[in-house]
Amino acid sequence: MTLIEIRWHGRGGQGAWTASWMVAMAALKEGKHVQSFPEFGPERMGAPVRAYTRISDEPIQIHCGIYTPDAVVILDPTLVDIVPVTEGLKEGGVIIVNTKKSPDELKREKGWEKFRVFTVPATEIAAAVFKTAIPPTNTAMIGALLKAMEVVKLDHVLEVVQEWAKERFPGRPEIAENNIRVIKEAYEKAREA
Repeated sequence: MTLIEIRWHGRGGQGAWTASWMVAMAALKEGKHVQSFPEFGPERMGAPVRAYTRISDEPIQIHCGIYTPDAVVILDPTLVDIVPVTEGLKEGGVIIVNTKKSPDELKREKGWEKFRVFTVPATEIAAAVFKTAIPPTNTAMIGALLKAMEVVKLDHVLEVVQEWAKERFPGRPEIAENNIRVIKEAYEKAREA
């Protein structure tokens, strides 16, 4: 059985769970079994939150948080120093961080030599596309995740983004267009140590 587990680290309002859900829905389009759920309580906007994605070829029998992920996706780089983002990460697992730093720099600074490290300037990419001071980085991190691991096909993620935007923001096709641009650009700009 192939089971992929991804833990997303973000802050309330950054869309970690939305990103998790989009990846799960893309996997569902591929006939996979999926789970996507957040972990947060009464946290305020900006508080650290987690979201989880499970993708499997077989029915998923476990229903709990993800304690030994194959990958962690970090939407907010400030969380690296305040949350144990690599806790339980499998040796050789993937870390994807929204930062301008190089993967090698993070490996040295954080002692992440036993992991595959990818970085992407998600905030910068999203800010340029959305032209806003506080851009949505979650879709950029999906692009970086797909560069790091082909958990789902890019085309299926783009379909999910179009469907989501059409339902959530009717009459505003630029929402889907901008998110698709961000995903594609982050996919291209994500780099590994």
